[in-house]
Amino acid sequence: MKATVIDKELVDKTIRDNGFKNVGDASIREVQKLINDIEQASGKKFIRMEMGIPGLPAAKIGVESQVKALESGVAAIYPPVGGIPELKPEISRFVKNFIGVDVSAAGCIPTVGSMQGTLAAFLTIGHARKDKNTTLFIDPGFAVHKHQHKCLGVPFESFDVYNFRGEKLREKLESYLKKGNISSIFYSNPNNPSWICLTDEELRIIADLARKYDVIVMEDLAYFGMDFRQDISTPGVPPYQPSVAQYADNYILFISSSKAFSYAGERLGMMVISDKLYHKEFPDLSTYYNSIQFGHTMIFGTLYCLSSGTTHSVQHAMMGILKACNEGRYNFVKETRIYGEKARAMKKHFLDNGFFLPYDKDVDKDLSDGFYFTVGYPGMTSDELLHNLIYFGVSAISLGSTGSERSGIRACVSLVPVEDIPELGVRLKAFHEYFA
Repeated sequence: MKATVIDKELVDKTIRDNGFKNVGDASIREVQKLINDIEQASGKKFIRMEMGIPGLPAAKIGVESQVKALESGVAAIYPPVGGIPELKPEISRFVKNFIGVDVSAAGCIPTVGSMQGTLAAFLTIGHARKDKNTTLFIDPGFAVHKHQHKCLGVPFESFDVYNFRGEKLREKLESYLKKGNISSIFYSNPNNPSWICLTDEELRIIADLARKYDVIVMEDLAYFGMDFRQDISTPGVPPYQPSVAQYADNYILFISSSKAFSYAGERLGMMVISDKLYHKEFPDLSTYYNSIQFGHTMIFGTLYCLSSGTTHSVQHAMMGILKACNEGRYNFVKETRIYGEKARAMKKHFLDNGFFLPYDKDVDKDLSDGFYFTVGYPGMTSDELLHNLIYFGVSAISLGSTGSERSGIRACVSLVPVEDIPELGVRLKAFHEYFA
């Protein structure tokens, strides 16, 4: 009888002990704990692809700038809620240099990770208009954003975009927007988990319809510059990071320091509010806040309540990083290219052993190799595939938790050492021989 890498009874017992009837229902953090428990009980190391944690050292210039700031005494001083004056202009310059759009420093706001930024945006937009209170998610997406909505009591709708690429996106979006209840559109680009990247045509469609139906576009740029099919690393020189900001009026961008700069542990994100939206007035905000101006309310209403600002020293770290990027002294895209190289090698092992890519195209082009990719296996649902991969010492998350309509798992490449990739091939071969 063919053997699994990890004893099946041990795996099933550990899943039950963690309270899961179906392992596909587990959140990312719950999968992490589950795999930790199985590793400890079995004594065998997993190929870990469940967590989207940077696998590179933090940007050195950020660490140096943060240490210098701490030594100067900033730890004893409350930071300004809207961001320190040294950082805000550098965020504005970064957006100009690498996205190609102008936005005032006032609307460039540091947050405690992009997670706090999205929570603040969902809360503020949810209060802005009584007649428009629902977020539309262009899925697949990061499951925690929907969890934030549930915690806040903000309604949302969603659809899997894969069958509505190109011009098809217009009709699909409009079918939701014309109902009149949609306040905002939210998506990630590059996409977590599928790694699809919206085209310029699709970004124009989103902007056109947002303008037509007066909705706010929220764009998560957590994986800034990681579509390695084009190099955006030269400041002020095209090509730029594709963004709805190049076409829309009322938008919020979320730029994370976690992946592009490997600065995840210090929890700093950047919320960038367009000038038009920053100054826009929403009378319904007066029910909850002292101001009806969107930008003022975001900073001194919502963010003030959530944390009274972002850690002082990490703002200096990000100022140092962005200043180096803006001046061409630090090539952040070059630093992260290893993710694409690992994805290419890991995908090959999956494809060589009977797996397929549920998300494989950007309209008519092959997907980029980057931080994430998706794989499926014939005849298995997302949850079955995840459960069966655990038997072979491979962890991931189920696509079922991401709003995807396709069967498969999301694989993250960051924590898989290059030297472990051959072992991934060995385990996938054993998997294929077991289930073929």
